[in-house]
Amino acid sequence: MTAPSDGLLFDVTASPTPVVDRLLRLADQYVQHNDAMDRYLIPGKHAKPDAHAESARALSAAVGAALHTVLAERLYEGPDLSRALLRLRHLAFLSNASAEQSPQEARRLTALAPADAVDIAETVARDIRRRSRGIPLAPVSELASTHRSALREIACGHIAVSTALGRQYVHCHTTPVRISALRKLESNGLVERAASATPSVYAPGGLEDRMRLTAAGITALASALGRSPATRPDVAAAPAPAAAPAPTRTR
Repeated sequence: MTAPSDGLLFDVTASPTPVVDRLLRLADQYVQHNDAMDRYLIPGKHAKPDAHAESARALSAAVGAALHTVLAERLYEGPDLSRALLRLRHLAFLSNASAEQSPQEARRLTALAPADAVDIAETVARDIRRRSRGIPLAPVSELASTHRSALREIACGHIAVSTALGRQYVHCHTTPVRISALRKLESNGLVERAASATPSVYAPGGLEDRMRLTAAGITALASALGRSPATRPDVAAAPAPAAAPAPTRTR
């Protein structure tokens, strides 16, 4: 396929190794688990006290499998990678422990898990790229920085969308993401909506659509992780500005 004019390419390059994709899929599993927990905790739902236990134990097993896959890469365990492996072990412990807790406490134990899994994926991708200098970088036109940022925020479970009075609104965590960026990623098949998957942060706001990465979106994000600013196409090619740009407004 040809690249659209805004620099978003459908045929993204492969990620450093399947382990990076696996860690991003693990992040998505945690996003789905946390959203399910939040729905269970809606007042009046009367969820069973152990409704989350099976999912929590499955997540613990998935983390263990991901850890085994990372270790199989035989990467040099420098300080960053050692911390990443420790965080993976922590995720396995917290997930397994949450199965024995009340739904309220269990939800707290996995609150940061999606973002942790994405951070670990980035650390692993960086170490793999450092070890394997021959891995090709994605072409310049692959992903604009705004789309890479949006994909990362979605992988962390930070993006939901609601509709009110015929307009769509993006609910972010800390990094703002435009609805236009989400629409572009969605039309290109990199993200999808899980309808009515997560409760609104504004009570009593009902349920909102959770934005999630598709398989193609996971590959696209994995291919962009672990690159230093100097090797990112849109940064390396950008000339130094003559003057500070005027501030822009987001909506």
